Parts: sequence; C-alpha cells; structure tokens
Amino acid sequence: VQLQASGGGLVQDGGSLRLSCTSSVRTSNMRAMGWFRQAPGKEREFVAVIKPSGGNTYYADSVKGRFIISRDNAKNTVYLQMNSLKPEDTAVYYCAASQSVIQSAMRDPKAYARWGQGTLVTVSS
Repeated sequence: VQLQASGGGLVQDGGSLRLSCTSSVRTSNMRAMGWFRQAPGKEREFVAVIKPSGGNTYYADSVKGRFIISRDNAKNTVYLQMNSLKPEDTAVYYCAASQSVIQSAMRDPKAYARWGQGTLVTVSS
C-alpha cells in the first residue's frame, strides 16, 4: 500500500486548505484511514480518522468543528478539509492507513503500518 499526500501550503490565520491522500489500493479495504500531524520538536499527534467502509469519523478535540475528514472510495482518496486555521495548526500532516487497527487504537499513530510522505501546512499570523 502506498499513500500519496498533497494539498499543503502557506495560508493566513483563519484560512482554509484541503489535503488529499490517495491510496494505491482500495480505500474500502482499509479498516481506518487517518490524518496525523507533527510540529517541530513535538511528537506526532492524531488529527482525524475515518472508517472508509461506513464513513464513521473521529476527531481530536483541538480540530473538532473546524476540520472535516471524508473519503471518496471510487477515487481511493481521503480528504481533510481544514477551516478556520490557526498558527498552532502549523505542522507536517501525514495520512495513514490500516487494515487491522482496532477501534480503541485508532488515535494511536503506532497502530498504523502505512504512511504517506507528509505535506507541510504553515499558518501565518
């Protein structure tokens, strides 16, 4: 499984960006696909996850109400729509996929075996 992330860039405080993550295999075969981020000097942290088959979504408290994760299984792509961006959202964003992650571990980056290359999001104040 290969994941290709794209869509990062420089945006002003309050702006929006949409990230995409395209999989080389069917997203409908994945138990979960998620977005994580890592800011300089910090650990990688959970942002959002979606179950491609049923569409269930889960969010970190820090992005709830601002970010939306979605998927298009016909395109094998998962999206992260980021609205009302803040400088503290600045990070490298990674998409991840797992065929076996259990519900209780979906927010743990260690539970994901497949990762995209990361895309940088910079929010200026």
